[in-house]
Amino acid sequence: MALEAETLYKLIIMHMLNKVEFPLTNSQISQFFLENEYTNYFTVQKSLSELIEDGFVFLNVNRNTSYYHLTSEGRESLKFFENKIPNPIVDDVDMFLMNNKYELRNEVGTVSDYYRASNGDYVVHCQVKEGDSTLIEVNVATPDKETASKMCATWEDKDCSQEIYQYVIDKLTN
Repeated sequence: MALEAETLYKLIIMHMLNKVEFPLTNSQISQFFLENEYTNYFTVQKSLSELIEDGFVFLNVNRNTSYYHLTSEGRESLKFFENKIPNPIVDDVDMFLMNNKYELRNEVGTVSDYYRASNGDYVVHCQVKEGDSTLIEVNVATPDKETASKMCATWEDKDCSQEIYQYVIDKLTN
């Protein structure tokens, strides 16, 4: 019996999330489906929404970026149905993750956000993560929202955050 297309898309998404040790963004998941021409963007979004509704995927939103994590319920469900994903599709997922793993990890490993403090300032929170470990975490107060937003954008430039991280390591070890 052939697997229903919508069910297959959900299994592929869960398989992708299960294969990495970090969350994937909406654009990363969509990129896989669109590059391989499995389905369109709207169907991917529908599948993601239903996975969240069903409790198989957890969504974390940080400054307009959606990060998807596989829940323990999703992992358990995947164990029962993962063998229903055709081998060529599993190979495509594995190849996509292998070819893009460094970029995928870097995209989700450098995060920043800001919030308004009780004194009226904005606090910019910046992090570089590797897996579950935090390599560096910085909080900086700024007087206005525009500066906070600019600082977040600058931090998310991978070269900049890596340069700052290296600077801090060098200063602390000398």
